[in-house]
Amino acid sequence: MAARFPCLRFGPLLALGLIAATARAQDRRTVTEPALPERICATLSPEGAGQDATRRIQAAIDHCDSGAAVRLVPGPEGGRFFSGPLRMTSGVTLWLDRGVVLTALSDPRVYDRGQGVCGTIAAKGNGCTAFIRFDGTRGGGIVGDGAIDGAGGTPMTGHAESWWQLARRAQREGGQQNNPRLIEADHARNLVFYRVTLRNAPNFHVVLNDVQGATFWGVRIDTPADARNTDGIDPGASQDITIAHAFIRTGDDNVAIKAGKGPTRHVSVLDSHFYAGHGMSIGSETQAGVSDILVRHLTLDGTTSGLRIKSDASRGGLVTRVRYDGICLRGNRRPIDFDTRYDASARGFAIPLYRDITLHDVTGTDGTLVLRGHDAGHPLEVTMDGVRFAPGATWQVENARIAAGPGGVSPPPPGPALPPARAVAGDCAARWMPFPEGG
Repeated sequence: MAARFPCLRFGPLLALGLIAATARAQDRRTVTEPALPERICATLSPEGAGQDATRRIQAAIDHCDSGAAVRLVPGPEGGRFFSGPLRMTSGVTLWLDRGVVLTALSDPRVYDRGQGVCGTIAAKGNGCTAFIRFDGTRGGGIVGDGAIDGAGGTPMTGHAESWWQLARRAQREGGQQNNPRLIEADHARNLVFYRVTLRNAPNFHVVLNDVQGATFWGVRIDTPADARNTDGIDPGASQDITIAHAFIRTGDDNVAIKAGKGPTRHVSVLDSHFYAGHGMSIGSETQAGVSDILVRHLTLDGTTSGLRIKSDASRGGLVTRVRYDGICLRGNRRPIDFDTRYDASARGFAIPLYRDITLHDVTGTDGTLVLRGHDAGHPLEVTMDGVRFAPGATWQVENARIAAGPGGVSPPPPGPALPPARAVAGDCAARWMPFPEGG
């Protein structure tokens, strides 16, 4: 059988097979569930308890042919590998078998970029390289039923505190923690992350910068709610990204779509579940523009914010053509949180502008519903169609133009009368599920 991994077909904007034909994914590719690799160039098992496997794994990656995989499997003494930073090469997939845990070393020196600041608090926080990097790669990814553990709660080698404790101290002292990200992809193309569990990142779990084509399917991200700055997946300056069937609980944004260094467009977040975290976010960097975003069939269970767009005059830009469809929310402080004054003290001329934002079939409980445009000349423009919250939910509306579709909105926001919400399609009670523990 011919190899077809990743299982992606590129073409015009088409509906994904897993959703109804009437739903249009914003990712312009036709994305189907990936397959595990059919060719394996190397199979590695742990050599012994606590052994540093960095050189073995990196050598296997470096000598692997494009289209093949380096497979990590459990050994007689278990499946835990310890490693320092790894650099992926084009077309190579890292495959983690069930029972494998690839654990990041906790020594700041192995991640230092040469400035001697990794593992310290400084004026800037970019002194560490990521644990796993995709730099300019074409194809490949990370797959399998194993886990990657960033060891964010483990004391750093030679230090009395963990990466997470360092981040909290930086918050108190007004500095920036220098902590490594778990996975970072820069200027890469056509990546696949399939079924793997990512947990305990010292900083962000996955950061995309100038990535054209990436699929996250069946990925789980699991990090404590009090682990500071541990975003789940952050697409930035990227296009054609799909996140599907994901389970994410973390200490910051579950997903944050950013546009600081370039525009981010054509992103789909589908059939996923978010738990602890700061919600399904766009921003706060939006100055290069965010557009063509679809969030469909998402549950947000206990996130602080739910559907969130955040920016301010120091880093704002145009956010447009964003559609939320079939969303279930409960236990959120701000189930809707669209704010152009994220940092109330920010000054500048990069005015955030949110236009063509649609909420369709959105159901929630209590909480504060925020719609805050920048000023009368830069209002927030949103359409609500079948948006229903509990009677105790309260609105905070400022400089906003609100329209209603035939499904209406309840409770009614302040301003011109809008039709009340009628019964929405679907049943949120049947969609809630606990975070899937274990393998």
